[in-house]
Amino acid sequence: MAKDTISILDGSTFLVSDLRGDIDASPDQAHGFFFRDTRFLSRWTLTANGSPLNVLSTDENQYFTAQFFLVPPTGTVNDNPTVSVIRKRSIGDGFHEDITVINHAGDTLAVALRLEAGADFADLFEVKDALAKKGETYQRVEEDVLVLGYRRDDFVRETRIRASRAANVDERGITFNVHIDPHDEWNTCVFVQPVTDSAKAIKYRHDDEEAKPNIGMGLDEFLAAAPQLETDWDPLEHIYERSLIDLAALRFETTLFPGQPMPAAGLPWFMTVFGRDSLLTSFQALPFTSELAQTTLRVLARYQATELDDFRDAEPGKILHEIRFGELTHFDERPHSPYYGTADATPLFLVLLDEYERWTGDAELVRELEGSARAALEWIDEHGDRDGDGYVEYERRNKETGLENQCWKDSWDSIRFRDGSIAKGPIATCEIQGYVYDAKVRAARLAREIWEDDELAERLEREAEDLKQRFDEDFWMADRGFYALALDGAKRPVDSLTSNAGHLLWSGIVPETRAEQLADHLVGDALFSGWGVRTMAEGEGGYNPIRYHNGTVWPHDNSLIAHGLARYGFRDEAAKVALATLEAATYFRYRLPEVFAGYRRGRTSFPVEYPTASSPQAWATGTPLLLLRVLLGLEPDGEQLHSDPHLPEQIEWLELTGVPGRWGRTDVTAHTLEEVR
Repeated sequence: MAKDTISILDGSTFLVSDLRGDIDASPDQAHGFFFRDTRFLSRWTLTANGSPLNVLSTDENQYFTAQFFLVPPTGTVNDNPTVSVIRKRSIGDGFHEDITVINHAGDTLAVALRLEAGADFADLFEVKDALAKKGETYQRVEEDVLVLGYRRDDFVRETRIRASRAANVDERGITFNVHIDPHDEWNTCVFVQPVTDSAKAIKYRHDDEEAKPNIGMGLDEFLAAAPQLETDWDPLEHIYERSLIDLAALRFETTLFPGQPMPAAGLPWFMTVFGRDSLLTSFQALPFTSELAQTTLRVLARYQATELDDFRDAEPGKILHEIRFGELTHFDERPHSPYYGTADATPLFLVLLDEYERWTGDAELVRELEGSARAALEWIDEHGDRDGDGYVEYERRNKETGLENQCWKDSWDSIRFRDGSIAKGPIATCEIQGYVYDAKVRAARLAREIWEDDELAERLEREAEDLKQRFDEDFWMADRGFYALALDGAKRPVDSLTSNAGHLLWSGIVPETRAEQLADHLVGDALFSGWGVRTMAEGEGGYNPIRYHNGTVWPHDNSLIAHGLARYGFRDEAAKVALATLEAATYFRYRLPEVFAGYRRGRTSFPVEYPTASSPQAWATGTPLLLLRVLLGLEPDGEQLHSDPHLPEQIEWLELTGVPGRWGRTDVTAHTLEEVR
């Protein structure tokens, strides 16, 4: 989110305002109070005697609360304010706002405070794509409650607003005529509740002493349960704390498993269940908290497709892409109930299931999800491989609203040849084949050790080895010393140099003889910007440092690349990627955004913001966690945690205490060689 906005969130509920605390939605601002993919407030402005307030300072002291310190305009820079206005808000299923007015003068203060309120009830897709509404809004006053409403056939949404103090309530807002004695103060609390049907208002838990998040364990408890980090490189401690706080903020519950959180994908557009995003974030977070992985696996298994559905891109055994709950989904104008347009979430489901068991020893969950895992394996072979050539391809079944690209680079123009031309489908991207290889290797272990099915294990191992050999033959570009981004619909290699090949190291599909060439490219000048590996190499026909997937730097992408480099023994290169990514975080108030521009470090001397990047965003939030795992060389080894640290020279020592796993809790300490000497 932009620096001129303040965001608070609790799970999938969030509020985005300006620095005054005002909401004034416009096409270029995603301002609003959002609940279940609908904007329940598009206008929320506070004025004093008809004038907007000036900002002194803002405080996002916790992710679900914010404070705004304001003063009325004095008319000249020489006049000192005599009045302070403080807005303090917290969010849950709804939100409440405490407004305090302090009179610093020796005379009685008379002021008319006005809260202007409005709601367009825009679906999140309507906000994102600037679409018009089809229903009708209405407003009414019920005693002391302002009701803003929207109706389209059987789809009804309302926002109910009331104040704790006497006020004049009309259909556009609430006015308080305030009289304050000298050196005294006045306050009120305003409650805002979203109503998702005509019969039931959602109860919002309000605590006058301390705001609390609406999900699972509180923030302090969440932070205390995570491993504690100490290091001589001070920024890392701040980055780590920011990542944990944002991870806590993005937790939300589903109706399937109350009280069991999983990560939403990111603010503002992706505050819901996402297959790929939730799976990778849970993977990144495993050495620090395993509860997110457990819930993610259960939720995605419950929503696993069981039949063909062209509108939703569903096929039996397929893991979903995302779920939405707004108006457009309700009326089947969007296929997100849920939508299955992703080809990588299904193998990643198997990867996470195995990795979760390796860290936790929770074989019971693996047994519980055996049917879902087998269905995922069947999807890979039967529906994922569309033409029987042994590779997983994608092409949308839903030609109207489905995603054209169903890999992690899911923008419409992300799969480009070296000359910049766009590949035509069906498309088999390289990293998805790596995920499939890894999924089969991991599922073979689960089959042998937990499901007690040696026949399945042996078959999966044979298939994985065959895939590895064929992939190297079909995707390797000898003239470029690199793997093709994809095979297009005519089975031609898409020959641009991209970061996707780094995921191949992460998955283990690369023969040892090829790994060094990949590593050299990944940290070479064309792909490595100095702040991380670019999505596409400088010099390629489609390269653009500010194009979403064709030249930008994605932190999560770099975390998987670093883990893959370390897997193949390229520890210096892994540390280089890790440090560059972590250094970039220091320019974003220690919070890595979803994506930033791919300009060369020597040109800018700081990482350049991408205008529409989500922040916080789940797999960017998880990136420092996986990078810590890379630097410390953490890998579960049976009932023990194996550690093989390799630090960049900027970090002399690093300690992580209380790393959880099947071994209980253990401590890890790392020093550079110079420090040891």
